[in-house]
Amino acid sequence: MEKPAIEGGTPVREQKIYYGHQYIDEADIQAVVDVLRSDYLTCGPKIAELEKKLCELTGAKYAVVCSNGTAGLHIAALAAGVGAGDEVITTPMTFAASANCALYCGAKPVFADINPETYNIDPASVEKCVTDKTKAVVAVDYTGQSAELEPLRKLCREKNLVLIEDGAHVIGTTYQGRKNGSISDMTMFSFHPVKTVTAGEGGAVLTNSEEYYRKLLLYRAHGITRDERLLEHESDGPWYYEQLMLGYNYRMTDMQAALLISQLDKLEMFSKRRKEIVARYNEAFSRLPGIVVQKEIPESDTTRHLYILRIKPEEFSIDRRRFFDALDAENVSCNVHYIPTYYFPYYEKLGYRRGICPNAEKLYEEIITLPLYYAMSDEDVESVIRAVEKLAGYYHLRRGQEELR
Repeated sequence: MEKPAIEGGTPVREQKIYYGHQYIDEADIQAVVDVLRSDYLTCGPKIAELEKKLCELTGAKYAVVCSNGTAGLHIAALAAGVGAGDEVITTPMTFAASANCALYCGAKPVFADINPETYNIDPASVEKCVTDKTKAVVAVDYTGQSAELEPLRKLCREKNLVLIEDGAHVIGTTYQGRKNGSISDMTMFSFHPVKTVTAGEGGAVLTNSEEYYRKLLLYRAHGITRDERLLEHESDGPWYYEQLMLGYNYRMTDMQAALLISQLDKLEMFSKRRKEIVARYNEAFSRLPGIVVQKEIPESDTTRHLYILRIKPEEFSIDRRRFFDALDAENVSCNVHYIPTYYFPYYEKLGYRRGICPNAEKLYEEIITLPLYYAMSDEDVESVIRAVEKLAGYYHLRRGQEELR
C-alpha cells in the first residue's frame, strides 16, 4: 500500500478506484457472441440496426457509425468541405482530435477561449476568431454538458459556417429539451470504454442533412459505393462498385455494433446513476473552501461523462500536482482533462504559443478529474468525497495551525 497522503494517517480506501470504467453485463457479452456465431463479422446487418437505434434515441434523421470518434470528426470535417487554406475554430480544452481533424484536411485550427464557469467554448470568443477563411466550428460538449448551441448555431448561420458538435462526451444529454445529436449540422459521438456507453472503440456522426449523410457514407468506406443512383458508369453486374472520391477505411465491425446496441438499451439507467453521483459530489464539494464545482447552464440536462474538481491554488498550502498525488495516496486515482491542445510540441512546431486562451490555460492548472462511472457504489462515492474533504481540510491555508500540524 502506498504511503498515506497525510503523515500518520490511513488512506480512506483499501482498494484503488479509477476515474472511469466500462460496465459490461451478460446481455452485452451475449450480443457479441451472437454475432461471432453469425455469418457477418463486419459490414453486416448490425451496422444498419445500430444507426437506426441512434436516430431513434436522438431524433436525428441520419447516423453513420465509424471506427472511432476521431474518424467521425475527420469525415465530418471532410463532409463540411474543410480543405487547404480554411480555418476551423475549436476549444483547446479537449482531446487533440477536435483540432487534429482540421489538420487532416489541410486546414488551420484556431483556438477560441472557454467560459471560465462552465468550461465550455465561449460563443463570444468564437465570434472574435471568425475570419473570411473560417469554414467550420468544432464545439466540444466538455464533460457531457452541452455547449451553448443556440448562440453558436446563430453565429454559424450568420457567417455561413458549418457547426460540427464534438459530442464525444454528450450522449444522453439534452439541450433546450432536444437530444444532443439532433441539433448541430453534424454531431460526433465516441464510444470509447470510459464513455457513458461503449463499443470497445467506435464512433458515429449524426446529421439531419441528406447531403452530409451521403458524403459521410462515402468517406467512411474508401469513397466506394454500390448505390446505382450514384454510379458514373454503366454497371458490369451485381458485383460492380465505383470509387467516387478518396475515402478511408473507417468502418465499424458488427461485433462492436452489437455491443453498442446492447449498451444503448442501458443508456437511461447509466444516465440516471451518473446524475445521482454528480448531485452527491456537487452537494459535498460546493461547501468546501478553496474548491469550485463546474457550473451547469439551465439549457443542458446533462449526462456527465467527466466530473471536474477545480482546486484554487491560492487557498491551499499545496498545488494541484501535490493534491493529485495526495488523492492517489488515498487510493483515489484521478486524471486531468485536458492539457490545452496547443501546449503539445507538435502544435508548438506549427507556431502556436501559450497565452492564446487565458481562461483555458488557468483552468488546466487547477483541475482534477474525479472518478465517475455507472458501477460506482454509494460507498465508492462517499470514499471519494471523504478523500477530498480530508485533503481540503488538512491543506487549506485558512485552517488553524493545529489542523495543519
